Amino acid sequence: MSFFLEVLIGGLLSGVMYSLVALGFVLIFKASGVFNFAQGAMVFFAAITFVGLQKEYGIDFWLALPLTLAVMVVLGLLIERVVLRPLVNQPQITLFMATIGLSFFIEGLAQMLWGSTPRGLELGIQDQPFEWLMDRFNIGVSQFDVFAAVVSGVLVVLLAILFQRTRIGRALRAVADDHQAALSIGIPLQQIWAIVWAVAGFVALVAGMLWGARNGVSFSLTFVVLKALPVLILGGFESVPGAIVGGLIIGAAEKLCEVYLGPFVGGGIEGWVAYVIALLFLLVRPEGLFGEKHIDRV
Repeated sequence: MSFFLEVLIGGLLSGVMYSLVALGFVLIFKASGVFNFAQGAMVFFAAITFVGLQKEYGIDFWLALPLTLAVMVVLGLLIERVVLRPLVNQPQITLFMATIGLSFFIEGLAQMLWGSTPRGLELGIQDQPFEWLMDRFNIGVSQFDVFAAVVSGVLVVLLAILFQRTRIGRALRAVADDHQAALSIGIPLQQIWAIVWAVAGFVALVAGMLWGARNGVSFSLTFVVLKALPVLILGGFESVPGAIVGGLIIGAAEKLCEVYLGPFVGGGIEGWVAYVIALLFLLVRPEGLFGEKHIDRV
């Protein structure tokens, strides 16, 4: 039983980190209806910029952090101004292809500025189990995983409060429902988009630091975006609670399937089981657990 709990807890903690990445997609999609394929590149750019400032210029951790945050906010604002704003009212496929091109541009820019050598990122949290849990319950839970899950969970809760309880959040929901109606009642559409992209840059920074500290900072960090896709499918593309629940489901399912089903299929199930779950879920509820059904009348 203790081994099952250890696997389950590890999966849930990983799921919270998946939720953090998925949250970046939800932010953009709620405000503009754009599926931002460049979110993974933004995560990579944030992580490599933070490490680069520390190792290339010798900047202290607590100074490199706000500097990187400023860089990511500016990057988000530039993306909104240069890429998104000129494409307003264009077909969704056009916006999607624009974010794909943006993804390659950001990846190239990051490697041009900081190089392509893999780097380590230290946050001062050891990736080792809590001794008291091992001694008392024989359950190995990583200190870093708990730290990352707490940071991710706090950020998700704060953003949920921002959406539900603040004036900006109400304006964001109005823009998400109907751009033209929001404009007609005086909501500054472009300012809302700018705020959302700036917040998305901040989320990318937090995700980049946590995933970079866990897996190292390299080009492969951009593929963390692929882990967020099943989370979005399960939770819904417009739901912050859906990102949380979807992340927990995917994280737990990956670990449990790898441990209990992996031996029967030759291992490696953790890499693809999330997509199988998402595919099956699409057949049952394509709008996601917390998504709204869209009925088009013709």
